[in-house]
Amino acid sequence: MDFRLSEEQEMMKKMAHDFAANEIAPYASEWDKNHVYPEECLKKMQEVGLMNIGVPAEYGGPGLDHVAQNVVAEEISWGDAGIATIMAASTLLATDPVLIAGNHEQKKWWFDRMNEGVLGAFCLTEPGAGSDAAGLSTRCQKVGDEYILNGTKQFISNGGTAGMYTVLATMDKKMGTKGMCAFMVDRDTPGITIGKVEDKLGIRTSNTTEVIFEDVRVPAKNLLGKEGQGFYIIMKTLDYSRASVAALATGVAQRCLDESLEYAKMRQQFGKPIASFQAIQFKLADMAMRIEASRLLYLEASSLQDMGVPRFSKAASLAKAYAGDAAMFCAIEAVQIFGGYGYTKEYPVEKLMRDAKIFQIYEGTGEVQRLVIANDLLRG
Repeated sequence: MDFRLSEEQEMMKKMAHDFAANEIAPYASEWDKNHVYPEECLKKMQEVGLMNIGVPAEYGGPGLDHVAQNVVAEEISWGDAGIATIMAASTLLATDPVLIAGNHEQKKWWFDRMNEGVLGAFCLTEPGAGSDAAGLSTRCQKVGDEYILNGTKQFISNGGTAGMYTVLATMDKKMGTKGMCAFMVDRDTPGITIGKVEDKLGIRTSNTTEVIFEDVRVPAKNLLGKEGQGFYIIMKTLDYSRASVAALATGVAQRCLDESLEYAKMRQQFGKPIASFQAIQFKLADMAMRIEASRLLYLEASSLQDMGVPRFSKAASLAKAYAGDAAMFCAIEAVQIFGGYGYTKEYPVEKLMRDAKIFQIYEGTGEVQRLVIANDLLRG
């Protein structure tokens, strides 16, 4: 085992952190307060190559391995979890179905647009199908050389800002998972409308909406894989994305520790810095332990993906579940270290606490991850 990052991975990590420190972190609180969608920042990210980190080299991208992708994701999330969500939802989550099941023509269409700055969105969740992905109701009907899509997707990251979607639909709910199909869909296709824009607790810089499909005609050539393979493609996509979400959570946790360390050294009580008190030191140590464990878990899952180990699902779920809980723990402890100031918007930790909660929810709740882990254990 070699726990060192490669030269390229270290370079990408530094570039991403410098960008987050200079172009994101100083403005994140104001963007959060005013619910600003940071278009100018995203343009800068596109210019420096941060918005297409999931694009293979043969399609004009940087060709980063999963370890490098997720190291970058952690650093951007250190700056702001909402912007990291925009990036990851596009170049990682929405893109993985194309990497998993797309043919050359499909990949070229998708990646050419992504390299031009077009965002992607992953359309799975519905009003009646969250953790139960197999319970979706969006229909796809084959008519000639097209599929007609009807249904409503909910809580879609980049839903209102993406130019292309990966969409899961079913030919017939009675067929269960065997009737599911995955598609690439152009946002400009007639019949697509954007519904409710969510006003969220955290990650407020990201755009989260309903996406409504009404008699949307999708060319048959945009079907990913074959009919009935959609559920397999989406489940494999979620396995891939969970390590990325763990990386985002780790970034938030690390920011909580960094802010707490700086404040604890500066804040004076009883004539000395609060960092000198054992009660505060233990909190900092507990945060550091969880962050290191979270980072090792997501790096292990990412490394297994890069090695092509077929069954990395448990590792990804371990990373996602643990890092999500760690982010929430570190955020709560950071607010406690800041005391009354931590409960105000004068300091960033109240925002970090609001942002942290999402990591126990999206891309499979912590409870779902525990089911995946337990099922793997019971299968032996």
